[in-house]
Amino acid sequence: MSETSSPEPVADVCLLLEGTWPHVRGGVSSWVDQLIRGLPELSFSVCFLGGRRDDYGSPHYPMPANVVHYRECFLESAWQSEPPPAAGRGRDVERDLRILSQFLHAPEEPTAEQGEALLDVLAAGSLGLADVLHSRASWSVIRESYLRHCSDPSFVNYFWTLRIMQAPLLMFGELARRLPRARLIHSVSTGYAGLLGSILQRRWRCAYLLTEHGIYTKERKIDLAQAGWIAERPDDALSTALDAELGYIRRLWIRFFERIGLLTYRSADPIISLYEGNRRRQVQDGADPARTRVIPNGIRLEAWADALARRPRGIPPVVGLVGRVVPIKDVKTFIRAMRGVVSAMPEVQGWIVGPEEEDPAYAAECRNLVVSLGLQEQVRFLGYQKLGDVLPRLGLMVLTSISEAQPLVILEAWAAGTPVISSDVGSCREMIEGGSAEDRDLGSAGEVVAIADPQATAWAILQLLRNPARWQAAQAVGLERVGRYYGEALMLERYRRLYRDAMEGARWPA
Repeated sequence: MSETSSPEPVADVCLLLEGTWPHVRGGVSSWVDQLIRGLPELSFSVCFLGGRRDDYGSPHYPMPANVVHYRECFLESAWQSEPPPAAGRGRDVERDLRILSQFLHAPEEPTAEQGEALLDVLAAGSLGLADVLHSRASWSVIRESYLRHCSDPSFVNYFWTLRIMQAPLLMFGELARRLPRARLIHSVSTGYAGLLGSILQRRWRCAYLLTEHGIYTKERKIDLAQAGWIAERPDDALSTALDAELGYIRRLWIRFFERIGLLTYRSADPIISLYEGNRRRQVQDGADPARTRVIPNGIRLEAWADALARRPRGIPPVVGLVGRVVPIKDVKTFIRAMRGVVSAMPEVQGWIVGPEEEDPAYAAECRNLVVSLGLQEQVRFLGYQKLGDVLPRLGLMVLTSISEAQPLVILEAWAAGTPVISSDVGSCREMIEGGSAEDRDLGSAGEVVAIADPQATAWAILQLLRNPARWQAAQAVGLERVGRYYGEALMLERYRRLYRDAMEGARWPA
């Protein structure tokens, strides 16, 4: 496949990010910033993918000197994709459209050969947006697929769902032809970023690394289960029929993300997760076990020495939830738990520390819940804060999330001397109670509770706040565990070695 030359600097690593750094604070974004700054000897080309440009303001992270190229791409612009290059004319449009439809939308499990054929189509740019929107071939393929595979939804919904799914893929094919080459590709999720990585790997024939903090497909399933834009229950006699229709469209979207996730797993090597439970989930979802490995998060321990030194004596009567105010963090369970805590210990305050702009409607619901429970004096919304200033003032940090991977904020809380209570998601139990036998011998650095259980969460908070000896033991275990197993230097050295090995093995012109 011929490549076009690019005036942009060639980077060591092309980093593909979806909805994270530099526009979103915390979590994965903190990890990305940590990775780039922690490996100053390497150069990075960064491509940020987002939904709508208006959803993102100014970057929250300054651009490090070793980022030599930065580009943004938004899904909303997929409808302005450019036509295919002249070299693509005379192609078999209907064949390419069938490849696209078969892999993404047919109920049968796609083969590896079908995945490779799809990547060939997208990498070559043999399809343009006009082919999908206006060609007779597109109409024929969609109509045939509808008649063959689905009879429950209306054709109109099926038609537009497929077009909404397909347009970004063509945009990524065009984007892949314009990005400057790098020595290796590193995507920090499957999904759209993972798919772009698969297309680039097909074009560049270089190494492709994948790191998943959470399991993207699982998280999209949670989002789709709650998505109002798919299912609004109508209050009329057509309710049953429409529920069946919308159920099919929801399954179609889930299948879409499953398939592009599978494509990423087939393209990437190595496939990295943060803990063993997620590695097993990757294998279950189609990753080759031989390609998978675990690299835990790590934090710069010395950066938290001052926060630890500023911690006051005793147990501050403050419980903090640190995270974005979005449904996946289940802030409402924290608020309801605070109702039980305050009833037993009226002096305790609950702080919600995190930005609210990502989902203003949910943030408003949370604020209304505080009022309805009569907690206006006890529960405060602090917005984004520097954690080094906040964590020493907390007696406990609480995570009530319904999905997490390996939260950096737990490690940061421990380094600041703050025990943690978390819902039983991701690696949180392994982190708090210990993973290996040697780790478990240290003891518990807090408490683990069931998902969406405010009563259990309130009970766990009270158990630690009312028992200084138990609280001090949890604090000591957290400090020991983070220092022994979760240092930044160990994590960075593992990635440095992976990058070096990948670049040495990549086929790259001298």
